[in-house]
Amino acid sequence: MRVNVEINGEPRTADDVWPGESLLYVLRERLGLPGSKNACEQGECGSCTVYLDGTPVCACLVAAGQAEGRSVRTVEGLGAGEELDPVQEAFVRTGAVQCGFCTPGLVVAAHDLVHRDPHASDAEIREALAGNLCRCTGYEKILDAVRLAASQVGQAGQAGERA
Repeated sequence: MRVNVEINGEPRTADDVWPGESLLYVLRERLGLPGSKNACEQGECGSCTVYLDGTPVCACLVAAGQAEGRSVRTVEGLGAGEELDPVQEAFVRTGAVQCGFCTPGLVVAAHDLVHRDPHASDAEIREALAGNLCRCTGYEKILDAVRLAASQVGQAGQAGERA
């Protein structure tokens, strides 16, 4: 089957998709977007988190056909061209990236949180990231990254309100 989907703002088509194929497989193998990682294939680790019509989902659990005619935003689509999104930049600046396998999913989950609530408490940050597992960092640098990104997004929002 053919799947037509908007990915990171651009129309894309994947051909010869079989009915049980996941959105994750289509993104990585058919459309050349390797940012979302394939780890557990059961929706438990969060490494494949993407936005589907603005809602974070585990791409490994979404059948590719379910994305037909919909909008997908991957970790590759968060920044503008070569410019990193504030969340991506914060992960780099705080050293929240180690092996990098969990990073794309954590970045998407953090992006969702800081744009919904740039003033989230530590407990709210932990809750928002609860579906994402990391075996390397111990999470403290990840929390630092989310706090930094939230402060930047919050400041940008306040500046926009004053303008």
